[in-house]
Amino acid sequence: MTSEPSSLTDTDPNAGPPPGCPAHRPGPGGLHRLYGPDAEDLGGLYERLRDQHGPVAPVLLHDDVPMWVVLGHAENQQLVRSPSVYTRDSRVWTPLVEGMVKPDHPLMPHIAWQPICSHAEGDEHQRLRAAVTAAMGTIDHRTVRRHIGRHTQGLVNSFCERGRADLVSQFAEHLPMAVMCEILGMPEEYNDRMVQAARDALKGTETAIQSHAYVMDALNRLTTRRRARPEEDFTSHLITHPAGLSDDEVREHLRLVLFAAYEATANLLANALRMVLTEPGFRAQLNGGQMTVPEAIEQSLWDEPPFSTVLGYYAKQDTELGGQRIRKGDGLLFAPAPGNLDPRIRPDLSASMQGNRSHLAFGGGPHECPGQDIGRAIADVGVDALLIRLSDIQLDCAEEELRWRASIASRHLVSLPVRFEPKPQQDVNVLPRPVPLPPQRTWQPGTPGPDRPAVAEPRPATPRPVTPEPHPTAPQPAARRRGVWRRLLNWWRGE
Repeated sequence: MTSEPSSLTDTDPNAGPPPGCPAHRPGPGGLHRLYGPDAEDLGGLYERLRDQHGPVAPVLLHDDVPMWVVLGHAENQQLVRSPSVYTRDSRVWTPLVEGMVKPDHPLMPHIAWQPICSHAEGDEHQRLRAAVTAAMGTIDHRTVRRHIGRHTQGLVNSFCERGRADLVSQFAEHLPMAVMCEILGMPEEYNDRMVQAARDALKGTETAIQSHAYVMDALNRLTTRRRARPEEDFTSHLITHPAGLSDDEVREHLRLVLFAAYEATANLLANALRMVLTEPGFRAQLNGGQMTVPEAIEQSLWDEPPFSTVLGYYAKQDTELGGQRIRKGDGLLFAPAPGNLDPRIRPDLSASMQGNRSHLAFGGGPHECPGQDIGRAIADVGVDALLIRLSDIQLDCAEEELRWRASIASRHLVSLPVRFEPKPQQDVNVLPRPVPLPPQRTWQPGTPGPDRPAVAEPRPATPRPVTPEPHPTAPQPAARRRGVWRRLLNWWRGE
């Protein structure tokens, strides 16, 4: 798999000097940079830093701004669970106070303080967080799962008849936005333009400001409508909460919820689907019943969390973390990706983490992600429904050809091309159902397929026996009836 840089905050090997140039050497103080040539392989760099410094390591951000990156699992938990020692208010960060961080710093959108609950403290944090948590608590999860199922069916319908798809651009990047627009109360705003605007705004491209404005216009219209006429949706409950959020506070929290949920869930979906398609043992456990889809999602959250690091936390006093002396005003990166791979808790990375939810993917402490169950549901239902519809799905390229867009904050799978036998569309309002497969022909990545002409017809493999779908009026085996009933029951229970 290879990386494909995309923006100022991405690790761009082409943007750096040639090998042998002094810029390839360690930065001031002999510290490693989390950008430029040093960061072509951030995962490998984190492991080298762990070997050199232990669970907390000094690094440099863009413009050689000093920072600590927290690599240990226990140390990351200590960081996020100690609000008396660490704050998310960057206004106390020494490099910012001393003018080392310029207004046009590439990471400023992640660093700059904003009047939102994830940056607030004390009574103000309690006021804002209470409103967000209460609004989240009004979400009916059975209804949400039906939204997820309906949009999954619609997205699969858009490509199922072609026999080929890109599960990143045609599925993983669309499903979270469609569901979040339903939850917020603006289903009419979901379209290709909204998806593209969100992706563009999060990438930090030259058009990111215009894309961000497009999303904020939609959220402003929504806030105005719901302020005048509340309904039963997240936005209305946020507006009517006794905390009394202003329109600006409502819009900022809607932006926070939309972008965070979208980015995290799109990455989670893409990562989980990649694992299913590229790791034989992973898929075998799913098909054999040794692992459920929710358990597969949790394994993905351990191995490839949606956010690699989160900027940032800042020391409110002199302290110690992971054997390092942290001074008042120092900044620290909360780092789920290397933290989840801490050899002290995962000496064997190939071992299954089934039943273990102690990963760092959703943070922890007072700023723990309040919408993590929504993200899990989108991934659980979306992956399950897609695999039911396209049971013969397989990767349409060599695994080594998959490309990633890497940044300090996360790794995005650029595309996930797949191939399957063309399938008919299905009613989006009913449960997905498998379609009996015709006798299969052998196929290898890159060889001719239904929409790739060949000079000679490929030799057919021995046909697999296919169990015909029973007539609706014909009696079904008891085991199958129980399986269908159990699936329906779980669906309506929201399980």
